Amino acid sequence: MATKLQTNETFLDPTISLRFATWDDLSAVTQLVYDVCEADGDTTVAVTEEEMALEWKTPGFNIETDGIVAVTQDGRIVGFEEFANEYEHSKLRTDGYVHPQFKGLGIATSMMQAVEERARREIALAEADVRVYLQSTLDNHDESGKSVHESEGYKVIRYHWRMQADLDAPPPAVTFPSGIELRPFIKGEHDRAVWEAQNEAFRDHWGSHDVPFDRWVLRKFSRSDFDPSLWMIAWDGEQIAGFSQNRYRMGVGWIGTLGVRRPWRKKGLGYSLLIHSFGEFYKRGTKTIGLGVDAQSPTGATRLYQKAGMRAASEFVTYEKELRPGRELEEHDE
Repeated sequence: MATKLQTNETFLDPTISLRFATWDDLSAVTQLVYDVCEADGDTTVAVTEEEMALEWKTPGFNIETDGIVAVTQDGRIVGFEEFANEYEHSKLRTDGYVHPQFKGLGIATSMMQAVEERARREIALAEADVRVYLQSTLDNHDESGKSVHESEGYKVIRYHWRMQADLDAPPPAVTFPSGIELRPFIKGEHDRAVWEAQNEAFRDHWGSHDVPFDRWVLRKFSRSDFDPSLWMIAWDGEQIAGFSQNRYRMGVGWIGTLGVRRPWRKKGLGYSLLIHSFGEFYKRGTKTIGLGVDAQSPTGATRLYQKAGMRAASEFVTYEKELRPGRELEEHDE
């Protein structure tokens, strides 16, 4: 049974109520996310119902305590906000959507206040002297959403891009650095090696932290369209030097996770993996290819993608609100 939430009636229109989400809301929430992304001008970043279900199955996430929906009097879901403990009860995240036809009714403000209340309960689980903060990312076109974040005390901390390439011809043949070879990814045999390589490759990326193996497996292999032949794994002998874990996303080819381990950087491996991935998609008849990237990437990823002919198609802004000051949690052992 869905549980109604107490709300600050100063903000929320009386025709709207908030309650905790349930699994029965899955289809409606997925459609809401698509409608919001469509209004923002980029449905590529929407999700399928299967992908949303996988998000809700993430270890440690409970939709019936961590998801909030805004509902009209006739039962239509017009808002959704979720809370996630991203790392050690210190780095917390929220993600919210309000249907474009229902803006101005206090839904965003009320949901954000409710999810902040949920987030503050997480503070007791964090190390006593660690800083606890809540982050939220939204399309940079969403002026009303940005205004709500700022009025609720959030500050802009980062920008990300969705980059896109539209191929009008097959990409050039790729020559990999000396000693590097691509080998087919064999599920059940290479899983842990790729997972470890991914965690290592992303340790110097902004906001990154090691992904637990069970969470990685859920995200990578539980999709019905998982295709190991789209994974490009570059080996140097018995060591993984780099990888491009690719898939389809909302009808376009998607460079899901591309990384090069530190000892093999600055040799052109990342560029070779990217162009080879383009070629694999092109062979399958897919000419539009996208990926997400930190606009201020310290590894120069944006320059790499621009060199490959990609452009920034959408921009997203990340906001942060500090819930408790303290020392920064060391996410990695260098």
